[in-house]
Amino acid sequence: METGSSNSEALNRNVAMSVRGGTGKKQGGVAGKVEPFVPRQSEHNPRELRSWAKRTGFVSDYSGEAGTSGSAKFEAFGRKGGGSSPKIEIDPVLGRTRQNEIEPEFHGGATKSENGAVLDERGRKEKERDTGERKVSLNGNVNNGVINREGNGHGVSAVAPVNEEKEAEGEEGNGDVKVNVFPEGEEHGDGGWQGPLGLKCRLKENPGIVPLIYYGLQHYLSLAGSLVLIPLVMVPVMGGTDRDTATVISTIMFLSGITTILHSYFGTRLPLVQGSSFVYLAPALVIINAQEYRNLTENKFRHIMRELQGAIIVGSIFQSILGFSGLMSILLRLINPIVVAPTVAAVGLAFFSYGFPQAGTCPEITIPQIALVLIFTLYLRGISIFGRHLFRIYAVPLSLTIIWIYASFLTAGGAYNYKGCNPNIPSSNILLDACRKHAYTMQHCRTDVSNALATAAWVRIPYPLQWGIPIFHFRTSIIMVIVALVASVDSVGTYRTTSLQVNSRPPTPGVVSRGIALEGFCSILAGLWGSGTGSTTLTENMHTIDITKVASRKVVVVGAAFLILFSFIGKVGALLASIPQALAASVLCFMWALTAALGLSNLRYSQSTSFRNITIVGVSLFLGMSIPAYFQQYQAESSLILPSYLVPYAAASSGPFRSGIKQLDFAINALMSLNMVVTLLVAFLLDNTVPGSQEERGMYVWSQAEDISTDPSLQSEYSLPKKVARCCCCFKCLGV
Repeated sequence: METGSSNSEALNRNVAMSVRGGTGKKQGGVAGKVEPFVPRQSEHNPRELRSWAKRTGFVSDYSGEAGTSGSAKFEAFGRKGGGSSPKIEIDPVLGRTRQNEIEPEFHGGATKSENGAVLDERGRKEKERDTGERKVSLNGNVNNGVINREGNGHGVSAVAPVNEEKEAEGEEGNGDVKVNVFPEGEEHGDGGWQGPLGLKCRLKENPGIVPLIYYGLQHYLSLAGSLVLIPLVMVPVMGGTDRDTATVISTIMFLSGITTILHSYFGTRLPLVQGSSFVYLAPALVIINAQEYRNLTENKFRHIMRELQGAIIVGSIFQSILGFSGLMSILLRLINPIVVAPTVAAVGLAFFSYGFPQAGTCPEITIPQIALVLIFTLYLRGISIFGRHLFRIYAVPLSLTIIWIYASFLTAGGAYNYKGCNPNIPSSNILLDACRKHAYTMQHCRTDVSNALATAAWVRIPYPLQWGIPIFHFRTSIIMVIVALVASVDSVGTYRTTSLQVNSRPPTPGVVSRGIALEGFCSILAGLWGSGTGSTTLTENMHTIDITKVASRKVVVVGAAFLILFSFIGKVGALLASIPQALAASVLCFMWALTAALGLSNLRYSQSTSFRNITIVGVSLFLGMSIPAYFQQYQAESSLILPSYLVPYAAASSGPFRSGIKQLDFAINALMSLNMVVTLLVAFLLDNTVPGSQEERGMYVWSQAEDISTDPSLQSEYSLPKKVARCCCCFKCLGV
């Protein structure tokens, strides 16, 4: 390029060379080196960018979470061979692109002002005239600093090759090169951004009455295992009857429907299902196995349920205060993927002592159940029937129904009949040794031992305090306060991941605080109605949205309405209560494994190969399993022999911590015997004390409050309904 060329020609050639790699001379007459991978050519060929990228493996990797910018690498590449490069900036939160003025170095009287504007009149006019000839465009959207590639909300950006059709038409010489950071995102006319493509139904879409009903039922059927199987574990241990199990299942269905509707309108407004969570199952088993409750014979179930109700109410009040006061917004700065991942994984891994030890009592039905659900979810996941991946969506209910029918044939065929033994007589009343050793198998494997269907009413509406007045104790309340904190950490990770699945940006800290506050309120309702566990966001909901591709808020609300309707039909809860316990344990083996995997999937937001992160996650998970094992080795002092799967939860009454205060001893021993609590403490301490950059830690970047007021699409997704917002306008910390 000659120095005496016009300003317009200098500008145009500088742009072309900066995109190609910067061949030629600088404006000052200093010759630039020709890079070995870019041949010297007089005219720009748009194919060169693509071929250069292929040869060098160049991939632009913008990531707001890692604090790096693809545009910065693009500028550095343009400066190598001389000439000016276009400065392309991306707002890491708003997701919009800012393309600054191109700043060529002019000579012969051209000067620049402080802000970089060229003062030469002739150069400015010619620059304006030629803006349409050669340009570098940046198109796409940003998922809160996480690049959206292949529509999944994560990954790195890509340099898109020049359109083949334009090349065929002989337009190689126009110099247009398009840097497409988000190939699947499109810009709205109102300034908002579309979410990831591939969804059948987006957040605010209404597919119609019939699809709403279908998708709503589909959403909850895919979550059936998480919604109704917890009572099958808890109620028999509490001394409840089959009728009590059916009542608790109906109560959980009712509360799940009510709390999901409340969360959809007044919480984060994401399509999240609320329900009884596995987070509350382990502490509930600890309280159930307290020493003073083991020898109770009269009204044991009601007494323990009232104890659980009081503890859940106290823990939920703490969670509501954490959200409504705005403290959750401060705590969010300390909660990162390195903390969330092992904590959620520990929730699923904690029940290994219950899973197959219970399922192993009937291997003839439980092993086929585990094998079938794995075949449906892994081997048949790509098979489409009538355009729908039924095996992936309905893996759990479909496999459970098939094996349940198979178990019914085994029961009717006499596979579990033993001479002189009655399956309806408890093992304590069986005098014959031959029958006593088969009693456990008959009770857990037969499909006709439950009398729930015969005793349950056709219509029954759950009501508050149906088990009696809650009982409040300091020791159990302290346990549930810490568990509520664990549930909040679990929900934060779910909010983050779900928002990236259905939206271009995550919620603001205020919206997250609002969601946590409402979860606390919903758990108070669960304590009043007596479901045995608190209410929180189901982690499995992320997997359901991913496989169903349905993320409509209205779909979740319609499904919740049907769940409330089914809870009024007593026979529905009774039918679910009739599932053999061994069969339920085999389904839970898959559900708990899925929970652990979903927890570890949060590591993709951080540098998973970092030695710092690997060490923190590994140490927190190992100590989260090993320290509770130390506390659980102290055998329970009881005249009754506890089943092996309940021994770990009896540590609170006989643990090694001794301070002389029984209430405090019980609380400390109980908390230190819970895997998820120990894992959270270790991961939280290490992640916030060990030095590490933001990109290494993968720190969550939340949207800002001003984004809601400036972006119409974001406002309609996260803002409260107008009438509610007017009443709550003083609560700015809740993103109102």
